[in-house]
Amino acid sequence: MIEKYRRKGLLLSSTLVTASLILPYAAHAQTAPAPAPTAAPVVNLTAPNAAGAPDTVSDNNKLVDDDVAETEESLKVVQGNIFHPKAGKALSYWDGLVGHLTVEAGIAGNPWTRSGRNFGQFYVDRANTVTLNQIMGSLSHPVTNIGGGYGFGFNFEMMYGSDARFDPTIGMGSGAITGLYQWVPTQAHLDFHVPWLLTRGIDIQAGQLYGLLGAEGTPALARPFYTFNYASDYIVPFEVLGVYTTLHLNKYVDWVLGIDAGNSTSFGRAGNNSRPKGTFGFAFNNLLDGKLSFHLLGHFGPQGNNGPSLSANGWSSIGVGKIANRKMQYNGDFLISYKLNDKMTVTVDATYLHDDLSRDDAYGVTTYYAYNINPNLTFNARGEIFRDNTGGIIAEYSSFTSFTKSAANEPYPYYVGPPTTYGALTVGVTYRPDFINRHVHFGQFTIRPEIRLDKSLNGTRPFNQEGTPANPVVNNGTNNMLWFNADAIWAF
Repeated sequence: MIEKYRRKGLLLSSTLVTASLILPYAAHAQTAPAPAPTAAPVVNLTAPNAAGAPDTVSDNNKLVDDDVAETEESLKVVQGNIFHPKAGKALSYWDGLVGHLTVEAGIAGNPWTRSGRNFGQFYVDRANTVTLNQIMGSLSHPVTNIGGGYGFGFNFEMMYGSDARFDPTIGMGSGAITGLYQWVPTQAHLDFHVPWLLTRGIDIQAGQLYGLLGAEGTPALARPFYTFNYASDYIVPFEVLGVYTTLHLNKYVDWVLGIDAGNSTSFGRAGNNSRPKGTFGFAFNNLLDGKLSFHLLGHFGPQGNNGPSLSANGWSSIGVGKIANRKMQYNGDFLISYKLNDKMTVTVDATYLHDDLSRDDAYGVTTYYAYNINPNLTFNARGEIFRDNTGGIIAEYSSFTSFTKSAANEPYPYYVGPPTTYGALTVGVTYRPDFINRHVHFGQFTIRPEIRLDKSLNGTRPFNQEGTPANPVVNNGTNNMLWFNADAIWAF
């Protein structure tokens, strides 16, 4: 049985409320993966209360001054990019409304492929083809004080492009378009801050959310490269429908709890089974004078589909009946990031998955190095070792609708490799051409060329060849894949 657990994308972390809203502007300063999921402090804008006077967080519940100042400084970048209040005028709640748009196109050059595919990739699966990967737009509002220590915000985000093939949530517009370029909602959640239990309060997000595990996210600027590492592509949840809470135990430590319907599914007939799933873990932020952050997070629950097994054209669905309601999947992620100095950051991410139903085990370690050569140029390197113990995890979803059909328990075409230990090395740069951007007053351009080598470390040959219904396990290809990739991003 094939399990499909690709991350998506965190938007540097789906509990990073404010940071997720300013991502298109902030990402150029540090292109290393997100260090840990944290929640932004409540922004203390002077939104009028019912009596018309400003209301603020009470002294016993307000966040420390430096946190508030940091968030308000971030808001200066995005504040009023839809509404532009006059100077000196008190800000209302709606002056914080934020709109963003990101457009990404790229090409993955692989001159040695015989399948037309880049094996082991979802988003960048089409070899030697210029692709419009995503047009992603969002309308959002940072969590902002509304009086009495309470805060409220929201985020609504949608994506169109080839990446949407692998980012559906079943029951939420899934399958509306079935070609290479598709449309999906990616975020639709309400965000709250409540002054309960703890001095620093609790943050709550409810709705459609990015998953928290993994180091690389679906939005183009939520990862350092055009291509993904194996772990973020295949073995962590990426779209969930549910509720996340972040309890701020102190300035440095957050306790993360969540409940959701499962990876890429919702509820009822659009769900995969009748049992809930949960997220549990801790995040440690800005230790050692802001140099060190890390998190340890887990996602647990039955992930199999309890529908009937179906077949068509030689392909099968993933339905296994009621046994799916009780067979657990365990997913763990440890991510640590250390800032060596003002220019260099090293990040290590270790991810693990075990599924009782399919008896799959997969795990990997990825190391990232980012060096900011100058404000417009960052060098990035990534090395990964990833083990797929059964060969049922790393798969190629070979039609435009394979991934959506698999999540919806419909027959779908695919092929896989045998049990393999994968190694991958990627080097590239993130270049923000000043000679272009200084003349562009609306958004910013980014170009990311990279060179990548994937290799089987145990002698299998899953690359540059495709499978068939009679033989979906590929071992007659090559034992390595050298490819040359680049994307261009415009972000507002």
